[in-house]
Amino acid sequence: MSDPAKVRRHAERVRELVASVVRSQIKDPRLGMITITDARITADLRDATVFYTVLGDSVAQADTAAALESAKGLLRSTVGKALGLRHSPTLTFVLDDVQDQVKHIDDLLAAARNADAEVQRLAAQAKYAGEAQPYRVDDEDDETDEADEATDVKETPRGGETR
Repeated sequence: MSDPAKVRRHAERVRELVASVVRSQIKDPRLGMITITDARITADLRDATVFYTVLGDSVAQADTAAALESAKGLLRSTVGKALGLRHSPTLTFVLDDVQDQVKHIDDLLAAARNADAEVQRLAAQAKYAGEAQPYRVDDEDDETDEADEATDVKETPRGGETR
């Protein structure tokens, strides 16, 4: 097992190396507008997963995946030499669909905003089903109770007053 900081450094280095090699050395015409977004490497430094995005439709994504698969040997040897590890990590390329997920989340948020606006619109037009104040407080009853309490003074046999 390796130190987690060392694993993160190696993963970052793999990302940089793959991006550099893809940009400068791979001349495959199937390779589209690609961006290497992330790389992750296992704790034993044997397997690396490289995430990428491609600008374009599903055909461009499939062509880029094929080009990366055919250039996997060159990329693995370059990464292995640069990292100086005993074993070169195997590379696995995964299409990063973050943009699709972001679009889906934005659509969900827009739908939630529209639903909230509809609820606010309906609430503004709403009326009470019964009385606006179902628990009425009669002011007259309160005044008479206070007057009754003031007159409830009783005299004790010794001449004192109590309530």
